[in-house]
Amino acid sequence: MSIDIPGLRQRYIDSCKRHDVLPSNAILSGLCKAEVKKARHELCSLEIFLHHLKDVDFLPLFDVFTQLDNSEIEAVDLCNGSSCTLKGEYALKLMRAINQKLRVVDLQDFFGKSSLRDLSKKGLPCQMLILMASNFRKLNMSGQFMQIHTLNLDFSSSLTSFQEDCFACMPNLMRLSMCETRISNLWTTTAALSKLPSLVELRFQNWLCCNDSGSCFVSSSVKSNRKTDSGLPKKNPYVGGVSVDLRELLDQNSSTEQVLRNMVSLSELIVNNDVQSMSEDSSDDSETEYLNCQQVYGNMEPSPTAFPGWHGQFDFQNEVSFDTLQYQNEEESTKGAFTQDNADLAMNYISYHPSPVCFEKHYREYMIASLPRLKVLDNLPIRKSDKERASVTYLEHFEHLPYRRKKKECVVSILKKREVKAGRSPGRNSSCLPGISQNFYTKSFCAAKVGSSAWPLLHPISISGTLVGDERRSFRPRQFEYHPTDCSLMVFGTLDGEVVVLNHESETVISYIPSLGAMNSVLGLCWLKRHPSKLIAGSDNGSLKLYDIQHRSQIITGVYNSVGTVTFDEFDQLTSVHVNSTDELFLASGYSRNVALYDISSGRRLQVFTDMHREHINVVKFANHSPSIFATSSFDQDVKMWDLRQKPLRACYTATSNKGNVMVCFSPDDHYLLASAVDNEVRQLLAVDGRLHLNFGIAPTGSTQNYTRSYYMNGRDYIISGSCDEHVVRVCCAQTGRRLRDISLEGKGSGTSMYVQSLRGDPFQEFNMSILAAYTRPSTRTEIVKVNMLASSDYVKEHNHRQSRPSNSMGG
Repeated sequence: MSIDIPGLRQRYIDSCKRHDVLPSNAILSGLCKAEVKKARHELCSLEIFLHHLKDVDFLPLFDVFTQLDNSEIEAVDLCNGSSCTLKGEYALKLMRAINQKLRVVDLQDFFGKSSLRDLSKKGLPCQMLILMASNFRKLNMSGQFMQIHTLNLDFSSSLTSFQEDCFACMPNLMRLSMCETRISNLWTTTAALSKLPSLVELRFQNWLCCNDSGSCFVSSSVKSNRKTDSGLPKKNPYVGGVSVDLRELLDQNSSTEQVLRNMVSLSELIVNNDVQSMSEDSSDDSETEYLNCQQVYGNMEPSPTAFPGWHGQFDFQNEVSFDTLQYQNEEESTKGAFTQDNADLAMNYISYHPSPVCFEKHYREYMIASLPRLKVLDNLPIRKSDKERASVTYLEHFEHLPYRRKKKECVVSILKKREVKAGRSPGRNSSCLPGISQNFYTKSFCAAKVGSSAWPLLHPISISGTLVGDERRSFRPRQFEYHPTDCSLMVFGTLDGEVVVLNHESETVISYIPSLGAMNSVLGLCWLKRHPSKLIAGSDNGSLKLYDIQHRSQIITGVYNSVGTVTFDEFDQLTSVHVNSTDELFLASGYSRNVALYDISSGRRLQVFTDMHREHINVVKFANHSPSIFATSSFDQDVKMWDLRQKPLRACYTATSNKGNVMVCFSPDDHYLLASAVDNEVRQLLAVDGRLHLNFGIAPTGSTQNYTRSYYMNGRDYIISGSCDEHVVRVCCAQTGRRLRDISLEGKGSGTSMYVQSLRGDPFQEFNMSILAAYTRPSTRTEIVKVNMLASSDYVKEHNHRQSRPSNSMGG
């Protein structure tokens, strides 16, 4: 059937006349190009540049597309330049009018929030979507994207995370690129991507192959004229006697059609059954050269719209199968990037535009092990040997399910097993049923629930505008502690010197103690264990008080009843207080090398131990069961154990870190010490002698101000660790050091970010914790976020909807 392009052009001109609009030269030019392609017996595609259109051009073009016949245009590509005056809603209507003929949609940073939301909810019938958007943080695409096989979100600078089912609407998506986004969480990322049954190629960074001369190898089958462009070699080395300029492939002035054509020819080179033919004249290190050849076009990045680096995706008629990838001497060879250490990899390849997730330790191995269908990651093909190594690395460093469970069990199945075993009476076969404690089933339940979702429930406690007496107050928490016996209570101290006892389940204030001018920021809080209605509070100006919440403030009047309050001698520049196991003594430390010992019953300071460290002491902690044993941590890089019975003139022992120690704490059974030094140096020591038991191997950021704090969770089973320059809490097994999950914090508004100021494991509920999170903007805003790793994602969505919080997610 003939394609009447001139007739289509005339129809467009007639439509312009009806709407009293001058025809667009850009549209007419595109139709002429389509006519030329038809004459050459090429794919008859029409390319439309949205940035060349104005709102007045919409109606005539819309009329043409709504009447487009199957015999006229075979494919339509929509592209957008640096600026566009066409309304986003008009662009969406054009795309949906084109419908099944829509092939490539390149939008760059074109859409506003409302258009993005509309796009995500209703979907598009295109095959390739290139979307650089700076105004959405969470990807939440719920519309129909049934035809899409390639999605590029490179340089979406605000994108940090995914909704759990954001890819459920893309069953045919094969290639996904998210270079230079802010994606950082391995667990939520792989959980979302695992919903993509067709995904074979993934990219969070561009690997550029190089040698000492900065050379890259390409095939003689790709030919172009050389051009000079800053930042790249003027002349590339060659294979087979032909020199190639890679910039030609990605020239910003080239049409989308030309870029597609260039990519097809190069991808045909890469995915080639006869690998030997590509390296006939190369050196003995043929595999390395072949791998280098595979990298060359995926990393020279002059423009995010060029969309380089995909293997064969532009051959719309005949998709290249990744099964045809072959490698020389796969089993025997130990050369090339895929079997080298990271240090060796850096010598041969340069990473361009990495997302933060790429800096996670063992990132590549984790991705390969978690997404077994992947064939290419960051432009590097995945070989059998890579998968084998990834599997070993994953088992060494990561915990798939809590308590080292091999596979996820159904909660109903666990309940059934418990009921059956509990109902059996002892008999001759009872020896076949070894005793299983309730703790075993508790751990099984936890493993099943934690394994059901990588998205835990994060719930900020509502303490803004809390009613206290007759007025509403907003609090700025600075420190907090769970109550030792009442699972519903916690206390927090504020930057304004207030002490607030809160029912964190009902989010109601139980007791409010104003500063009354006596306190500044409350940095030290500790409940008494045998008298749990009492607590010690210390502020940074040295003030130290004991409060009894049974004599709490009259909430009606807001006036505190001072009966039961004890004031102690001040300890200058206080940072930490801790009570011993018998509620007889407490210790205070601060910005000095000294520690003060106080008697609680008499209210007297008994002694000041001087020069216990070479620099100031950040934290002092009593053991949980021995009333005379305590530990100190200091920026002098030492953690020391002391015994009051020895009138601590000399430490029982000293354990030294590589960096300054921020804090230390005992495990609940006093078997271990958990020491946290600057920038994620977290180590577990044997409390008896200070020997190293575990180094958790958390990757540093390189910041000397990244103060790290770590605590135990679920007794001594797990540790949680967070740092003040990062928005993530890491959960690790305290017995093996393996990472179970990372929990990411997200600010509520656009452009906001959060970091971890402090955190505590919930002593009553498994896999629950609370995080004191601070916003970098505004700098004084803090909040306590409760985390429930056992809650389902459905509950998260329901909760967020009920709270009616503003959303910055795409489409939400």
